[in-house]
Amino acid sequence: MKSIVSTSLALLASSLTPMLVGAYQLTDQIIGNDFFNAFEWEAIADPTHGRVNYVDQPMSRSQNLTFASDNTFILRTDFSSVLDPNGPGRNSVRIRTKKTYTTHVAVFDIRHMPQGCATWPAVWETDEAAWPNGGETDILEGVNDQSPNAATLHTKTGCTMPAARTQTGTSGQNDCDVAVNGNTGCTVKFPTSNSYGPNFNSNGGGWYAMERTPDHISVWFFPRNGNTPSDIQSGAASVNPANWGTPAAFFPNTSCNFPSFFDAHNIIINLTLCGDFAGAVFGQDGCPGSCVDLVNNNPGAFQQAFFDFASIRVYQ
Repeated sequence: MKSIVSTSLALLASSLTPMLVGAYQLTDQIIGNDFFNAFEWEAIADPTHGRVNYVDQPMSRSQNLTFASDNTFILRTDFSSVLDPNGPGRNSVRIRTKKTYTTHVAVFDIRHMPQGCATWPAVWETDEAAWPNGGETDILEGVNDQSPNAATLHTKTGCTMPAARTQTGTSGQNDCDVAVNGNTGCTVKFPTSNSYGPNFNSNGGGWYAMERTPDHISVWFFPRNGNTPSDIQSGAASVNPANWGTPAAFFPNTSCNFPSFFDAHNIIINLTLCGDFAGAVFGQDGCPGSCVDLVNNNPGAFQQAFFDFASIRVYQ
């Protein structure tokens, strides 16, 4: 009887601790102009009801909302136009990888993220056609310069996370169902303020890394000039998350059968303004006046509303 109890406890403990999967091999390296071939531009109505007008690739390039050099890709909003309050929102960009991924590691080397009141930047993965049934993983997300970063899972009904698990971040809601808690999802706040917003930018950015397996999803953040694993920092041909330490966010399959809740996903990068999240907490976050008025009338407020990507590397 004792051996049965010990075995059960060991299995429970293992489900709450990141499993050591091993090395992954580089399959996709996206640097500079590679972004224009690796991603599709989504000139769609913003599903989160932001005050933006997502444009296609030709327009984003002609207006310098996206541009690239050898080792840089910029994605930003317009910051020169005063908007007609009855017309479309501020021109911005939303892109989605042409490839989809299941078990993989994605590493994002970012020098600068959009900042300013009304901004709502995100780097995430989902199957848009199947949402929410195909699941969603938010890797980088926040609003109105409010640090730290949050990593979140959103799913159909039936996926929950244990309250106690091995991570450096702090769990919020643990029911991932989009139909409850105002679609808060299973969210984890990162432990350091330099993981998001102006503090991230003043430090020269850093690396976000996400590992997805059938057993768990883990997300790390490593600041620039910090103790970053050498395989991440060098853009190595293979990486081993088992050597990266405790993740900021750890989502185990304890009460969520991942293959049933998560399809093959595209990587999505977008920058919206106001909308269901940033607009809802605009005043609460210390931003003055009206979110929509700021977007319409103050283009200069969005000079710092841009992503600067050094690279994205995907390992499988």
